[in-house]
Amino acid sequence: MTVIKINAITVPADSGDELARRFAARAGAVDDQDGFEGFELLKPTDDRTTWLVITRWRDDAAFEAWVSSPAFAHGHRSASERAGEGSSGEQPSGEQSPGEGPARPVGVHSELWSYEVAGGSTATFSSSGR
Repeated sequence: MTVIKINAITVPADSGDELARRFAARAGAVDDQDGFEGFELLKPTDDRTTWLVITRWRDDAAFEAWVSSPAFAHGHRSASERAGEGSSGEQPSGEQSPGEGPARPVGVHSELWSYEVAGGSTATFSSSGR
């Protein structure tokens, strides 16, 4: 059964666009992971500062395998660490722009939430558009 992992990342009010840029720079990095079913980054449309990273997995074992993988560790280091320039312990949002020193993490707090689908519906489309 599909499981949904939500990483709720709180960022300073002026840092959301930077978080989105850093995720865009790593787009597709998890796509080939066994059991990965999808990803969405949700941007708040009100005055909240918590962004949601929604991932879907075949099961908890697939998610745990990814978290334990070298690919996860690689993607959750700073850009300078991935380039072999040090080991500052930065998190995934700790990337840097060319010519700058190691960037600080964008997020000031995060929580991992876990859900499974308990119900819902899917729109069906016909050749006429609906």
